Amino acid sequence: MSQITAEMIEEGRSGSLAASAQRKRNAQKMRAARERLTSSGTGQRTFDLELLRLFGQNQRTVIVIQAVMVCASAFVLSCWLSWILVVPWLAGALTGLGCALLLVRRFEQADLPTIVIERWRNRFVLSQFAQSTVWALFAGLFARSAIPVVDVGIPLLLLSVSATVALLCASLPWAFYAGALPTSCALLGLILYDFKANGTYEAVIAIAAQVFCFIVARRLYTVELAVLAVKAERDTSIVELEQARLNSDEARRRAEEANLAKSRFLATMSHELRTPLNAILGFSEVMKGELFGPHSVPVYKEYSNDVHSSGQHLLMLINEILDLSRVEAGRYDLHEEPVSLGGIVEECRHLMTLRANKREIRLQEAVERNLPRIWADERAIRQVVLNLLSNAIKFTPQGGSVTIKVGWTVDRGQYVSIKDTGPGIPEAEIPIVMSSFGRGTLAQKNADEGSGLGLPIVKGLVEMHGGSFTLKSKVREGTEVIVVLPPERVIDAMPQMDAGAQSGGSRRRHPFSSAA
Repeated sequence: MSQITAEMIEEGRSGSLAASAQRKRNAQKMRAARERLTSSGTGQRTFDLELLRLFGQNQRTVIVIQAVMVCASAFVLSCWLSWILVVPWLAGALTGLGCALLLVRRFEQADLPTIVIERWRNRFVLSQFAQSTVWALFAGLFARSAIPVVDVGIPLLLLSVSATVALLCASLPWAFYAGALPTSCALLGLILYDFKANGTYEAVIAIAAQVFCFIVARRLYTVELAVLAVKAERDTSIVELEQARLNSDEARRRAEEANLAKSRFLATMSHELRTPLNAILGFSEVMKGELFGPHSVPVYKEYSNDVHSSGQHLLMLINEILDLSRVEAGRYDLHEEPVSLGGIVEECRHLMTLRANKREIRLQEAVERNLPRIWADERAIRQVVLNLLSNAIKFTPQGGSVTIKVGWTVDRGQYVSIKDTGPGIPEAEIPIVMSSFGRGTLAQKNADEGSGLGLPIVKGLVEMHGGSFTLKSKVREGTEVIVVLPPERVIDAMPQMDAGAQSGGSRRRHPFSSAA
């Protein structure tokens, strides 16, 4: 045991170093995620960098489409204007797109800790302003062609440019304002330049649509802020979950070490306590029985009785603690064999008869006949019945009764029910008495109280057999404990039919069995 414990502890120490490093990395990630989460988008560096990255990603995604749009517009413009005017505009537009792409790539390749937020934001704003100015010049050149489509086409073209700017620059409001300013001025210039009814009407509609683009851009900016906040929350949750997992692993490792240490302690102390305890029990029994002659002082015999009873109580407590530790650790080995549940109950009742008679308690037994054997550990089942009977007799007042029932359940399992006429247990105290070392208020007042391990041991042994354990109690009415063993434990699952069943009667069953 000591070698296993040392090995586990050494393994845990080596693993804890890696876990500690991982926790430090998670803490850094968590701080960054919380910084993004608590940012409003205007003062936190991490959040503003994310907005700039989104702006650059949008620009890089549509750069090819913008270039195709510029070339197509230059071709249409060349149908009415000279190439002397078209080529410089085309060169300026493509140059602006190239500079914008180069700017985005430089930003993506830059070292994040050295990036100056305001400087890069101003660069993106100026780049967007330059691109929109090129389109405003295009509208001015097209207006000189004096073709009928100008009154309708130019406002629609400027409106489409504004809509594109609103979509691309939603993450940077100032970039949108800078991009929308030249197109808005161009629309205003069209209104002042041409007072035709139709042209003015189309221009006014375009300006109204421009205002709508402002609103859409602002909404898109709000949506992107919300998306970033959700992403920050998700990152924070992921880091916190990872941190919780590491903490859980660390707690599990320490629990395993503590469990091994407890097992080692119990194994060692069991031997160290049992050896002198056997001598105490043996010598005290000799002195109690006065095997080598009577005591010169009669009170010594009483002391010998007290020593012997105290030693027996201590031995019982040690056995219960060891049994509970083995059950909780899953190391209680079941030696299963065919046993008769009714026979075990009858033997236990016979053993407890003397104690019940001393307290004038009636033991009533109702065992169905011809019950088949079950596949179980006889020692464990006997310990279960003895513990339950002992508790029932202990807490039943003088002149009361204890009823023992053994029979079939509806699903052809078998049950044991032990019901007393004691004072009962308050409903709030049932979880307490079911816990290790837990005792109710009645047990604390009883001079013959136990260690509080009987019911947890019984529950553990029953669950190891795949059964169920139920405790029902009402104050001033009594307590009933029901142990149900599953039908898989019954060797002969089909019980023999008795005369009552053959004549149409139903076999006796415990009321709880319908819920088993």
